[in-house]
Amino acid sequence: MKLGIVGSGMIVQEFLPSLVQLEGLEIVGIQGTKKSIGKVEEICVKYSIPKFTDDFNKLCEFGIDAVYIAVPNFLHFEYCKKVLEKGLNVIVEKPMTTNYRQAKELSDLAKEKKLFLFEAITTLYFENYKKIKDWIEKIGDVKLVQSQYSQYSSRYDAFKRGEILPVFDPEKAGGALMDLGLYNLHYVLGLFGKPENVKYYANIERNIDTSGVLMIEYKNFNAMCVCAKDSEGERIGIIQGSKGKIVSEEAPGLVGKVTLKMYDGTTESFDDGFSKDRVVPEFKTFISAVNENDLEFCYKQLEKSLLVSEVQTKARLEAGIKFPQD
Repeated sequence: MKLGIVGSGMIVQEFLPSLVQLEGLEIVGIQGTKKSIGKVEEICVKYSIPKFTDDFNKLCEFGIDAVYIAVPNFLHFEYCKKVLEKGLNVIVEKPMTTNYRQAKELSDLAKEKKLFLFEAITTLYFENYKKIKDWIEKIGDVKLVQSQYSQYSSRYDAFKRGEILPVFDPEKAGGALMDLGLYNLHYVLGLFGKPENVKYYANIERNIDTSGVLMIEYKNFNAMCVCAKDSEGERIGIIQGSKGKIVSEEAPGLVGKVTLKMYDGTTESFDDGFSKDRVVPEFKTFISAVNENDLEFCYKQLEKSLLVSEVQTKARLEAGIKFPQD
């Protein structure tokens, strides 16, 4: 798969050391802004990436067949749509879009053009997470679920001083739910499907949620999802059942070592070891799907992203958090 990248921020710089080593992937070029083009050139030299530009149309002429979009949330829809309209495949950082309406439009466009559209959400692709799915039936009737992801943001101090960076900017679709909360949503909805109801209890500062608790209601159990960018807390997942429980030792974006603890005293643990190299499992999957033209798998994953977008949009709007794109 020949890949172009839009963006040169923290996530791109974190992932590139692993991406350039992946078999079946060739990173052809990176597009930055006019302001960041010097940094983009440095990145390309460092990782032997042959081309760079500040022009999106030029990036698409580099002989690529897919684009990885890693720009602020509010730009995801615009770039995804432009890439699909050019007949190229898309891998977009989570959240796929700002709201469900945008996500549905992109999904319809990708299917119409028979193109790939993947949301880059690490959770779903860890073998640890898949092991949780295998174990669910063993713990009997599910009673309670917890998914917690709190991480004091390096940008929160600036926010408190009055400097509004994209991650805390409602104009740019920021906030805790749209960032860490997306991992919680994928963790829970990926295991249990569409809920009966959802409600977000948000801590709101200057019209944006800096933290909150998302309650997800199913017919016979509830899930509590904690996300915070203004404080630190546990990063863990727990699924409690009538016969046992499953514990994830890391935040849902990493999953980490998972342990099945039965009430009869038996235990079983599993760890795929990818928590510290989280981009590898998802991109290996994307590369394989594109190279094998497995659109059926892609659209199955896309339905999961649409469900998360639908639930996120409902919870956010009902909590009074509105974006210009809504």
